[in-house]
Amino acid sequence: MNAAQLTAPAPDPLLYLDGVSVVFDGFKALNALSLIIDPGELRAIIGPNGAGKTTMMDVITGKTRPTEGVVRFRDHDLTKLDEASIANLGIGRKFQKPTMFDKLTVFENLELALKAPRGPLACLRWVLGGGDRARIEQTLEEVGLASRAHDLAGVLSHGQRQWLEIGMLLMQDPELLLVDEPVAGMTDQETEHTAALLVRIAGRRSVVVVEHDLEFVRALGSKVTVLCEGSMLSEGSIDHVQNDPRVIEVYLGR
Repeated sequence: MNAAQLTAPAPDPLLYLDGVSVVFDGFKALNALSLIIDPGELRAIIGPNGAGKTTMMDVITGKTRPTEGVVRFRDHDLTKLDEASIANLGIGRKFQKPTMFDKLTVFENLELALKAPRGPLACLRWVLGGGDRARIEQTLEEVGLASRAHDLAGVLSHGQRQWLEIGMLLMQDPELLLVDEPVAGMTDQETEHTAALLVRIAGRRSVVVVEHDLEFVRALGSKVTVLCEGSMLSEGSIDHVQNDPRVIEVYLGR
């Protein structure tokens, strides 16, 4: 058996963008952007303001239709689906500002986020079973909020609110999780916890993190994609992109 036979075939991409452009009133928010995310991959996306990071996530989740290009999730053409259909395929998005029910407990927020039938009759008849309770308790442990399960969400710290929202997305059992600037405003300890959390989450699902904090990105230990003016400028390890003269010129400024 030769080396070629021993080499495992590359997995089919989970997310595939090719030549994606988005034009708003003549301005190209995305400009022939191509990106591949593999199953179980953790990827960091960085770049200056206006680089197209948010627009890219809007395109993936169906909020914005591309002017041209291919956007596929497994074998699904995301350009032909609405936001709800895309979410049901297994794509979850966490925005920078957490959204939850402050007057419900942490446990109750996770219970509401649980992936379950949502029709009127189903809701009336639905009772939290042992399996679902175990899933909630497992998620509480995973995000580091087990000790706060019965506290109101409104009394959580900023970092804990971010972890709760990540937990709420995990209750939907997504294959791909898009996370927007998760550590903005966090303490150093909260930032370390968040990096460890996202690393744990990846592997069982793919995670794409948009972030400005380069030390946090370094802690993720993942491949980094740098966007600029709607296109990919550089890609590789954090050391590679930080030493790329083009990235230094347009983003790092040193």
